[in-house]
Amino acid sequence: MPRNTPDLRHVCRDCDGFARATITTGSRNPDGARTTLAVDCRACHGTGATAPAALAHAGR
Repeated sequence: MPRNTPDLRHVCRDCDGFARATITTGSRNPDGARTTLAVDCRACHGTGATAPAALAHAGR
C-alpha cells in the first residue's frame, strides 16, 4: 500500500497562491487593447508557494 508523502510546498500567506496579478494601467495600446503589467508576489517571487518555516531556519 503506498504511503502518503507530506506536501513540502505550502501556499504563500501573502498572495494565497495567486502569485501573479495583471494590473491595467489605464492607458491603451495603438491597437486599442489595454496596457497591462504582470506583477509577481514579493514574498514568494511568483511561485505561489513557500517553504515551511522549519526548513527555512534549518540552515542556521
